[in-house]
Amino acid sequence: MNASIIFVLLILLMLTGMPISISLGLTVLTFLFTMTQVPIESVALKLFTGIEKFEIMAIPFFILAGNFLTHGGVARRMIRFASSMVGHWHGGLGLAGVMACALFAAVSGSSPATVVAIGSVILPAMVKQGFPNKFGAGILTTSGSLGILIPPSIAMVMYSVSTNVSVGAMFIAGIVPGLVLAFLLGLTTWNIARKNNYPRLPKATVKERLVAFKESIWGLLLIVVVMGGIYSGMFTPTEAAAMAAVYAFIIAVFVYKDLPLKRLPKVLLDSASMSAMLLYIITNAVLFSFLMTSENIPQAMADWMIAQGFGPIAFLLVVNILLLLAGNVMEPSSIILILAPILFPVAMKLGIDPIHFGILIVVNMEVGMCHPPVGLNLYVASGITKMGISELTMAVMPWLLTMLGFLLVVTYWPGLTLWLPHLLMK
Repeated sequence: MNASIIFVLLILLMLTGMPISISLGLTVLTFLFTMTQVPIESVALKLFTGIEKFEIMAIPFFILAGNFLTHGGVARRMIRFASSMVGHWHGGLGLAGVMACALFAAVSGSSPATVVAIGSVILPAMVKQGFPNKFGAGILTTSGSLGILIPPSIAMVMYSVSTNVSVGAMFIAGIVPGLVLAFLLGLTTWNIARKNNYPRLPKATVKERLVAFKESIWGLLLIVVVMGGIYSGMFTPTEAAAMAAVYAFIIAVFVYKDLPLKRLPKVLLDSASMSAMLLYIITNAVLFSFLMTSENIPQAMADWMIAQGFGPIAFLLVVNILLLLAGNVMEPSSIILILAPILFPVAMKLGIDPIHFGILIVVNMEVGMCHPPVGLNLYVASGITKMGISELTMAVMPWLLTMLGFLLVVTYWPGLTLWLPHLLMK
């Protein structure tokens, strides 16, 4: 009964158009004031203790690193390198866009940042070369979502904060699914381009490829700094985020010199603004999670599902449907912070691996970012392409169906996710 009251109250507040973070906080305060004996002092205590986790510091650092890279010419050099490698195949620039998104995802940690950085450079070039606008928009909207699956990933940090799962293990687990999805999106792009006989670039010479690689090497080295440092034990994921921010600043300002010092305050202000927004959502989500736990709701849900005979297969199907529906009305960080603490205990009782469960949630978030009405990537791509949301929705459909097929594979083949973590953590 209490669970029903809490969720009805939350949904009603969200339907008024109130920001999700404030809806969460008001739901908790209303319930605590009227229906429990929990001392209100515990709310203030939870607000502070909820965000004092060391892992949360990784979020502002990864946002800052992504902003330095977005403004620092790294994306342009990655596109040039990707074009030299795959541009001569069918739909060359489109394939280069997929590859460049995968490369930029490995240094930014954010899907919208990936769409902006790669899309703003490659989409005008694709239109100029004769590709239909919707073809380029479909590629960039969906491939940009690789930003939260290929590590480092802000979404993975949020899942780890919500469930106390290792951030490093999540990062390693995201590598293989991220590469597989990038390959599948590239395959879809190639197939559409081949059927429609879209333009191809001239095949680059070995020298041109080496020059393009040399130009992009400083950006690509960030992947080595972050993942190599975490895996070697040189530093934690949070320290890796700080290293990434410093490294991105150095290459953007002093190596590539594409980010003048006078633009630095704006980059810092944008990063601070986005970090503050996410941290505010996290604090309210921590309160909501505290309320759920104090009312014993996750455990009651777990017991009910097991009593109904829900096995892992049925439970994971329900989780996918629930997360995809939530993706229609909420953005990824809110979904993870609200639903992960509720669903996680059930998954553990059913014997589902916590790392596999985390990657499944992240892939669901990727799909949610590419479909209306709240798909964040759609709105970012709409701003770049000047296309309407309904037109963009039709444009992304072939790639979106590919992503849904991939979601099923990730859901019911844990080995795809767990093979590399088990190999590296023996």
